[in-house]
Amino acid sequence: MHSTVFPSRSVTQPEVLKNFVGGQWVASESRQVHDVPNPATGELFARVPLAGAADVDSAVSAAGRAYEQWRQVPVVDRARVMFRYRDVLEKHAEDLARSVTNENGKTLDESRGEVRRGIEVVEFACGMPTLMMGSVVEDAARGIDSELIRVPLGVAAGICPFNFPVMIPLWMLPIAITCGNAFVLKPSDRTPISATLLAELLHEAGLPDGVLNIVHGAKEAVDALLSHPDVRSISFVGSAPVAKYVYQTAAAHGKRVQALAGAKNHLVVMDDADLSKTVPAILASAFGNAGERCLAGSVVVAVGAIADSLVGRLADAASKLRIGVGWDSATELGPVIRDSHREAIIKRIERGVEEGAVPVCDGRQRTAQDGAHGYFMGATVFDQVHPEMSVAQEEIFGPVLSVIRVDDLDEALQVVNGSRFGNMACIFTSSGKAAREFRSRVEAGMVGINIGVAAPIAFFPFSGWKGSFFGDLHATGRDAVEFYTDKRVVTTRWQ
Repeated sequence: MHSTVFPSRSVTQPEVLKNFVGGQWVASESRQVHDVPNPATGELFARVPLAGAADVDSAVSAAGRAYEQWRQVPVVDRARVMFRYRDVLEKHAEDLARSVTNENGKTLDESRGEVRRGIEVVEFACGMPTLMMGSVVEDAARGIDSELIRVPLGVAAGICPFNFPVMIPLWMLPIAITCGNAFVLKPSDRTPISATLLAELLHEAGLPDGVLNIVHGAKEAVDALLSHPDVRSISFVGSAPVAKYVYQTAAAHGKRVQALAGAKNHLVVMDDADLSKTVPAILASAFGNAGERCLAGSVVVAVGAIADSLVGRLADAASKLRIGVGWDSATELGPVIRDSHREAIIKRIERGVEEGAVPVCDGRQRTAQDGAHGYFMGATVFDQVHPEMSVAQEEIFGPVLSVIRVDDLDEALQVVNGSRFGNMACIFTSSGKAAREFRSRVEAGMVGINIGVAAPIAFFPFSGWKGSFFGDLHATGRDAVEFYTDKRVVTTRWQ
């Protein structure tokens, strides 16, 4: 595929990315830019404009004009665009995966998994002719019929984080668009490139001009979207403080909001767990994507006598994870997103040590084994952590795992439910009784049983609770269809 946004890049003259407005790539009116380096090498390979209110207004206006025509396209025809989009995404899945690895740093296998999960949402959106069906009550009163119809909102907007630059936009735009809305996407200014490829492929699939628009930028662009009078809904994924701000600000401007926030996910390991399977699952959960995901297991709650053996195995395995560039198939742990983020993680580790946590595996000084000079650090495993410590309470968003020791399942549940977050919680056990009790009592929206990452498939909502979500209707699944549509009730009497 020939790309208008991926010409050959030069380190000395990196490309300044463009916005996608009304089906055209246009330069931002802002002259402010951020550098986009490759996290594995530090090499600068693009610059992203920090768009302002004028750029946002241009994109929203284009979306509004396109919406008036797009909403009238039959839902079956909108779904056919998604069928074609699914095909071109499959064709270019490896291109997308390599783009993710280049700008985010995660391993190619992790990037391929991300692309696959994104395509699953497109497949879900292909079922929109059924998903948007309403309902009818004949003779609701004598001679009167009532029917419920789902209709699109208008212009929807999505604000995305750096850690899943393909998957999270695909959580939003396929469902919103197939419901009949037009969409304005604001990718992360840290990983903005993959979104431009997603837009090109959707254009190739036959989406009319203006139905999808992209505005690059940071806080100024976000604020303009949150307050724009023609934006009906905001979908957001990011840190808890920003999610709360987005929710409060957008809601104050009368918008429908789903704001997916931070997490502190607990993995409870019962004393009857099979460690040969549990330890690899915990490693993948805690250190996959360098720990930079909202479903990363970041606190292990070890129950009873299994703790010593579990901690020993975790420390040994974590210390052996191969650190390196994501495109090397031998790499198990890629870089974090920026050097400033690595320094912030190290400070969190130092604070944990000061509070009395014991690093049985210390990744602060580890570097890439292939000699790359990116933003690398090793995996850190803390033992002797107590629930009130910062490493047990705060989202670190990096390759750091804390172990809390408890006596029984009741105490484990007290630890898990004491968190202000409620994104995911998992249990490893051979006991159906323990698993059932955990499932019933745990305060988390996504629950895993003998699974380290309890990520729902696209047909279910991404169902965070407590401080991990602000709003009422979650991303993906039928919740998303509800979120991106209004309900119209028609009452009819024929004389």
